[in-house]
Amino acid sequence: MKYGLFPGCSLMGSSREYGESLRAIAPSLGIEFQEVPDWNCCGATAAHTLNRKLSLALPARVLALAEAAGLGELVVPCSACFTRLRMTQKELAADESLREQVAAIIEMPCTGSVKILNVLDLLAPLASNGLGAKVVRPFARRVACYYGCYLARPAEIARVDRVEDPQAMDALMRTIGAEPVDWAFKVECCGAGFSVSRTDLVAKLSGRILDDAARRGAEAVIVACPMCHSNLDLRRPAIERHLGRTCRIPVIYITQALGLALGLDREALGLHRHLVPAHFPEGPEVAAAGPAAARKDS
Repeated sequence: MKYGLFPGCSLMGSSREYGESLRAIAPSLGIEFQEVPDWNCCGATAAHTLNRKLSLALPARVLALAEAAGLGELVVPCSACFTRLRMTQKELAADESLREQVAAIIEMPCTGSVKILNVLDLLAPLASNGLGAKVVRPFARRVACYYGCYLARPAEIARVDRVEDPQAMDALMRTIGAEPVDWAFKVECCGAGFSVSRTDLVAKLSGRILDDAARRGAEAVIVACPMCHSNLDLRRPAIERHLGRTCRIPVIYITQALGLALGLDREALGLHRHLVPAHFPEGPEVAAAGPAAARKDS
């Protein structure tokens, strides 16, 4: 199935491995991507604190370009980008005058016809629709599925099943043979954009997340957000100083976990790019495992 793709800035730079792993698993899942032509930065977490019309114009232009390219469904892997695009679409739909002003700024109409999906929206249906049959190396690990802020809130934007205890990522991990732990920090904030200006706060917040995951017996933290990954992985030295001890639990993207279960090459999945090594001994290969078989063989 063909989808539009808005990679955003992170997947082209600081979270390159997220983009690599998403594109790597796509052929195995029957997914084809068409990148939005001439896309621009969505404004991320900065623009909307400075200039409202700029913060709407930037994501609106991306949406308008997707519409012009005939992309009915647009996958937005970065959860911050996802939130900005969906929030913009909601605000413009509710205010015709504002929509006309923004259209004049970007010199293109933005009708709001594009369906915006994050990675979990894209992948979640696969949990009950054939993903298990594609697993060749069950990801037989205890994992902490970390959604963070943007994948669960605001509720009217994220539209998750359970705001305080979302299950989409958990279901995907069970399907590939993993065991999600029950833990307390599934949707807590990691510090988000304070990574540079207040690294001390990020170390404190992210340290609590990693500490709880490790105490629950998780062997890896699974994420679907570039900012969350950056704070939990890149800021590990600051986190360890805050905790007063070594904390080596790896943090990997849901796309990388799926890629490992599908038998894809580690380098193709970008696993060599993480600061905290993510080395998982390969389990026994299976010919065609369904979800139950995958867990049994693990």
